[in-house]
Amino acid sequence: MIYLMSGSLPAYLSSTVPLLLLLWFGSIPGVAQTSPDPEITRTERSLLAERFASEKVWGWQKRLNLRDWEVKVVVLRTTGLKPNTLGNIHWDREKKTAVIAVLDPADYRMPMEAMLKDIEFTVVHELIHLEMAPVLSDLKRTDANRVEEEHAVNHMAEALLKLDRGQ
Repeated sequence: MIYLMSGSLPAYLSSTVPLLLLLWFGSIPGVAQTSPDPEITRTERSLLAERFASEKVWGWQKRLNLRDWEVKVVVLRTTGLKPNTLGNIHWDREKKTAVIAVLDPADYRMPMEAMLKDIEFTVVHELIHLEMAPVLSDLKRTDANRVEEEHAVNHMAEALLKLDRGQ
């Protein structure tokens, strides 16, 4: 919001913010226009989340030195994710491809700014898993060490995002 007020946007946001605002709040009703179709709005918001997450993936891939990976983003409803999760990642180490799933905006119950921050957190979190994959792949996975891994990845993602946001 500060970027919008100052009139200066980082390059990676300059094309996204106007689209973001238009898609999130919908178009301004005209004389012959009725209220927006809820299905179109939901679809537009999903596409917006996918585009936003894809741009964040690109930026964080560079920072985490994962440029040689082809990472795609998909937006899923809660029914497409494991219970109590906001996203996931699936990768193929040999092909160096990965797919990050982020939660659909339709399933968020928070303001847009908080939702976008959460989507970025999910992206960073999943990319850290990807970075750690070579180290962890040979370990015997248990529920206990998965919980510890999630805890560590959450702390790393929080730290990176705080640094990025100047906090």
